[in-house]
Parts: sequence; structure tokens; C-alpha cells
Amino acid sequence: MRGTSHANPLLVLVPSPLVGPGSWTHLQQALAQLGWDAIVSVDLPDSATPMAYWQRTVGGVERTLREVQADRAVVLVGYSGAGALLPAIGRAINQKVAAYLFLDAGLPAGGRSRLETMAAEGPDGAAFAIELASTLEAGHRYPEWTDEDLAPLVPDPERRRQLLAEVQPRSRDFWTEPLPIVEPWPDAPCGFMQFSEGYQFAADEARSLGWPVRHVPGSHFHHLVDEHAVAKALRALLAELGSATS
Repeated sequence: MRGTSHANPLLVLVPSPLVGPGSWTHLQQALAQLGWDAIVSVDLPDSATPMAYWQRTVGGVERTLREVQADRAVVLVGYSGAGALLPAIGRAINQKVAAYLFLDAGLPAGGRSRLETMAAEGPDGAAFAIELASTLEAGHRYPEWTDEDLAPLVPDPERRRQLLAEVQPRSRDFWTEPLPIVEPWPDAPCGFMQFSEGYQFAADEARSLGWPVRHVPGSHFHHLVDEHAVAKALRALLAELGSATS
């Protein structure tokens, strides 16, 4: 009901555009056990209406929150490729953003494409961008993960099966579309949580911006491996940001 008091802001879990909402299920449940309300957004479906890929993610969050009262404070939690879209999401929704959290995620891209952003992320990022560009130019999609690829990262077979069932391989136009610029931003505190070595560059950039950074060592899918540790770390990060109350 509108006007209902809440001890904590609503956590809005935004999955990577490459994976589905099921990837958040276990973390959502772990957060609930800690007393946090969390809602998982979904991208708008592909349709005949021309729409950039990033707009499907932003529009999906806006649609997900339509039934949430406008005076409810929210924390936007972006995972992986969703991180770069958090500023645009913040502008698109009616609710006040209490904080932005980047979970092993890319930072806002400043108008660059996803591929261009990778190329700017140090030697490792540049090498991967070259390899990915070649793959995409040949007409392939990415990611085309197999069970064997993900087994070392997500040991639980059922969780791995669920993840693979929702993976969305993307063609070149996804990787080369320019992402939105939102200025001025940020309009709320920001924090970063790093799992994998692949996001060291982003974690270092977050530190340089003065954001609190927490490291929970694991694979890029650590929220599917130890969701309770991730939930506790998210709670601690929010407390550090001063966003533990609405």
C-alpha cells in the first residue's frame, strides 16, 4: 500500500542482459532471510518494435517497478553487463534511488559500446575485445557457453542447468551499440562488490572514484555458489554507504 513504512529500501536485482532472472533466485532468497525485500527485473521481450538492447533492460526494470509505490526507496543492484545501465535505469523509474551497487559489473560506459568499453579495460580487456570482435565479425554470437565451460565456475549441476537455460548469446549489434550517457550522475551513493579477477579493472576504477569496494573472492557467478556470503556482504556494503534505512 502507498505510504507503508519500510525499514529497508527495496533491492532491485538487475541481471546481466546475457543471462536471465533465474540467476538471481538464490541470492534473492538469501537476502530475504536477512530481512531485505528484493525484486528481480526482466528485460522487455524482443519484438517487432525497433528498440536498442539497452532500452529493453531499462524498460524492463521500469515495467517491473510499476506496481511498487512511488515513495518506496530502491537500491539498484546491477550485475555484470547491467552495471553500465544503472544510471539510465535510475532516470527511467519513478522511485527514488537510495544507492547504486555494482556486483562484479562494468561501470557506466560514457557513450561507448560494450566492445569499446572492454578494449579500454587494460591489457587483458583489450586482448579479449580483439578476440571477441573477431568472433562476432565471423557471424558468431557470444556467449555460447557449454556445461563443461561453466562446471568449474558453478559446481552445482542444477544451478548450472538453470543458468544455461537462460543464457542469451548476442550478435555483433548488441556488442557495438552505444550505451546511454546520463549526466549529471551519480545522484546517489555508489558501491562496488568484486568477485572475479576479470573485474579488477572496474574495482580499481570504483576505488579511484572514492566508492567503497568489497571483495568476495570467487568466480563471476559467485552469487550462484555462495549466495549467503554475497547477501551478507551486500548488507555490509549498504551499511557502509549509509543506505541501510529508507
